[in-house]
Amino acid sequence: MKNNLIFYVGILGVLLFVSTSLIGGFLIDGFDIFKQFISETYAIDTEYGLILRFFGYIPSGVLFTIFCFLSVHHFKTSKLTKIGFYGVGIFYGLATIVVSIFPCDSGCNRELINPSNSQLIHNLTGLLTYIIVPLSIVLIGFGMQRSDFNSFSLQSFVLGGIGLLFVIVLFMNTNSDYVGLLQRIVELTFILWIVLCAITIRKASR
Repeated sequence: MKNNLIFYVGILGVLLFVSTSLIGGFLIDGFDIFKQFISETYAIDTEYGLILRFFGYIPSGVLFTIFCFLSVHHFKTSKLTKIGFYGVGIFYGLATIVVSIFPCDSGCNRELINPSNSQLIHNLTGLLTYIIVPLSIVLIGFGMQRSDFNSFSLQSFVLGGIGLLFVIVLFMNTNSDYVGLLQRIVELTFILWIVLCAITIRKASR
């Protein structure tokens, strides 16, 4: 029963995050997912930004945090695994809440011209997220080697590695016309990892 609850918490968080991201893009005329960050859909000056943040991103962040903090007790493995799960829970779950409470300035102010405190907090939190989360996922892969979860260990290695690779590409091309696409690929690795983790937990309960 508890494993099923963890599964549904993770999947609901994913569905809420993805649907909010898609809806946010549709609500802005001319929004380009290839060129624009997800954060631009709920920037300070966007019409529906407050709604997206408080009814979409913040609840999804809460669900991601709960999912990771509950999941760590399911996998009775090494300290690396625990560090990894807490890393994802804090720097993806709680961080999603933080960047929603502190949205970016209009257009996400990429040049940081007279940035607001909200913009600075938003950027720092995002930077930590993209550095720590893929590394945390890789740590989970290491921690689960030679355990009953070898398949999930490999999946964590692959998704964490891909995420880290695209984070590097993203940081090296922040002014690219494909910066939005690069960010979404990184986010996809995080989301897919949560889905696979939830499925692994549910299968184990059977």
